[in-house]
Amino acid sequence: MRIAADPPMHAGMNKVMSESQSPPSRIAGDDIAGIVARMRAGERRAISTVITELERLSTAAPGILQALQPHLGRALVVGFTGPPGAGKSTLVNAVIDTLRKQGRTVGVIAVDPSSPISGGAILGDRIRMTAALDDDGVFVRSLASRGYLGGLSPAAVRIIDALDGAGFDVVLLETVGTGQSEIDVAEVADIRVVISAPGLGDDIQAMKSGLLEIADVLVVNKGDRPGAEQTMQQLIGALSIRATVAAKVPVLKTSALSGEGVPQLVAALDEIGERVIQSSALARRRRRARYLIARAASDLVAARIKAGGENGLDPLADAVLSGTLGPQDAARRLLEN
Repeated sequence: MRIAADPPMHAGMNKVMSESQSPPSRIAGDDIAGIVARMRAGERRAISTVITELERLSTAAPGILQALQPHLGRALVVGFTGPPGAGKSTLVNAVIDTLRKQGRTVGVIAVDPSSPISGGAILGDRIRMTAALDDDGVFVRSLASRGYLGGLSPAAVRIIDALDGAGFDVVLLETVGTGQSEIDVAEVADIRVVISAPGLGDDIQAMKSGLLEIADVLVVNKGDRPGAEQTMQQLIGALSIRATVAAKVPVLKTSALSGEGVPQLVAALDEIGERVIQSSALARRRRRARYLIARAASDLVAARIKAGGENGLDPLADAVLSGTLGPQDAARRLLEN
């Protein structure tokens, strides 16, 4: 098994590409059906190629996505998020190991910070995913966050479709680890696991940042350290004052290095996953499509503002300052022009 990194993106490249701006495909247009078939058969080179085409939004991407449609909606997508230093990569590695011992295949999307030079992923903690090495039942893709404050880039959704279409039973999504703003995972994953650890001072921050609200499972990792029980009690106490649904969120203690508590975490994921899989696959995929649309719309607005420059905004800013135009009306005029 090889850990694949996303290709570099030149600095300044727009996050949103129209079809006319799409980079050329590296596969022949009439070979889309063939490469999808090889991917479905488990050919790793084909999986990697398809993922690259979808991430780049190449000219072949629409055809690939269309060819994948009949095969989507089967994989359970589990998102892992939380503050830096909580041991997310090590815990994901332990979860991979447990899932593989159960005979399940696993696709992994590991979102890393973007290189300030190339825009590609800084591979970081991928070396900790030792359970994925030399295992054909695991495929890991490292993906750059591209500067998105929500912890994900829209390419993550397309890669989820690729791994789902390739037939992996479970897709694990590890976010970049900014700690306060990475809540996009709530829109993308079927199950959201929020990880904390004792001694980081992040338990209260997680409550404030909204991470607590999106959690389906709360994990206190590095549970063999002093303060682990206190962190658990703080999280349990915080859940007790939330809505009834949130109060049912399990709070588990793990030690990723020793494996303690990891089988219990996987069992909790399975219990939630049974309910998720019984729900409509279309509804789960539609939620991810809504996320893609919202992100694309946000990027288009940002591009429009950037294209206008300060000179284009100054007349509108002056009108707002004079009181002749409200900010919302100014924004409408900006988007209409």
